[in-house]
Amino acid sequence: MFAACVGQFVVVLDISVINVALPSIRAGLDIGAGSLQWVVNAYVITFAGLLLLGGRASDLFGRKSVYLVGLGIFTAASLMGGLATSSWMLIVARALQGLGAAVLSPATLTILTTTFPEGTGRVRAIAIWTAVGTGGGAAGGLIGGVLTDFLSWRWVLLINVPLGLLVIVASALWLAESRPGKTGRHRLDVPGAVLATLGAGSVAYGISQTESHGWGSAQALSFLFLGFAALAAFCAVERRAAEPLVPLGIFRVRSVSVANVITLVSGMAFYAMWFFLSLYMQNVLKYSAVETGLALLPHTFAVILSAQLAPRMMRWVGGRTLLALASVLTAAGFFWQATMEADGSFLATMLGPGIAFSFGAGVMMTVQSVFATAGVPLEQSGVVAGLVNTSRTMGGALGLSVLSSLAAGRTDRGETGLEALTSGYASAFFGSGVAIVLSMALIVLLPRSPRSTATP
Repeated sequence: MFAACVGQFVVVLDISVINVALPSIRAGLDIGAGSLQWVVNAYVITFAGLLLLGGRASDLFGRKSVYLVGLGIFTAASLMGGLATSSWMLIVARALQGLGAAVLSPATLTILTTTFPEGTGRVRAIAIWTAVGTGGGAAGGLIGGVLTDFLSWRWVLLINVPLGLLVIVASALWLAESRPGKTGRHRLDVPGAVLATLGAGSVAYGISQTESHGWGSAQALSFLFLGFAALAAFCAVERRAAEPLVPLGIFRVRSVSVANVITLVSGMAFYAMWFFLSLYMQNVLKYSAVETGLALLPHTFAVILSAQLAPRMMRWVGGRTLLALASVLTAAGFFWQATMEADGSFLATMLGPGIAFSFGAGVMMTVQSVFATAGVPLEQSGVVAGLVNTSRTMGGALGLSVLSSLAAGRTDRGETGLEALTSGYASAFFGSGVAIVLSMALIVLLPRSPRSTATP
């Protein structure tokens, strides 16, 4: 549990913690706006593109070994980024961080699913893993603000080094190896790995280009087309591969396939909620970076509490019913937040709706992960973990782009100043609520209980 939770915490933390430090990074390294965007994109794109490869590697070569390799790469890349003296050095370090995270993140969930059998124990373990990971994303603003304001932007990256070394030593000594189910020599599906990385990475990059160039631009459409073509070729290759990167048979498990689609759609709202709340507090309410992080603490605590309560609630009402109820609460919170105004305050504008959608989100993500990892053989648990993380990451990237476009379009409709900004952010939260409602329509396709699924 310690190894899995710390690993997932640093992976999710580094998606959000860098945002607060970007102005200081730009001033410290004299980075242009174009290069500054790559400080963020280099991590997200390599992370999204290599998740499936990282998940399959843990199945083939052992979960402990792959976990230590991923954490080692991540820690070394963090040191390189913290000591960077130029923009290219920092961007390369962020890309290597994404590589390490893509290897590490699926291994964290796989360690849990192979340690705890299906049932109450696994649900509780996934609940803790979800709470810690989500807490890392929510705490990123506060941690980044404190480190940047009181030390230096470099400590946003360097903080990973002592933590990573501590966990590497502890895991090497105490973490038991979980070997793949098959014996003998294992071969990684290289053509599948190349196509999956090219496809997911190109789609992620194409989505990132829509924020600055628009959905109809050549920059966005060319990479989106390349990505979808590569993913189509990937499916064709996997049908014929002796040891496929993603055995397509796992999609015949209804809980896996449906839960991943729900995770993708709802992820459009979850990743964006912290982003737009931070913008509203800093650009409209004029909070500092540290004040913004402190204001997000109730949201973080609500996610952690709800994720911990989810296993108990699943015993009372069942997984599918609980997911539906949590979705209703989450959507209601987003629609409530969409009524925000420029002269709002923390207590009147953010606390109520924030606790509502955060509490619902914690339950939703926990139950989604339970469904998405149920009913598959242990030797495919790494693949399933990679799929869950890929769905969540791609949903987040898509949601941030779509909701940013929605916010920008609403801001340009004649309003000025803080009212225009607030109107745009409110539109983004309304869109988040719509995404949750769309994901709710798929819940009826899930089995009643994640334990009722059959092994393919």
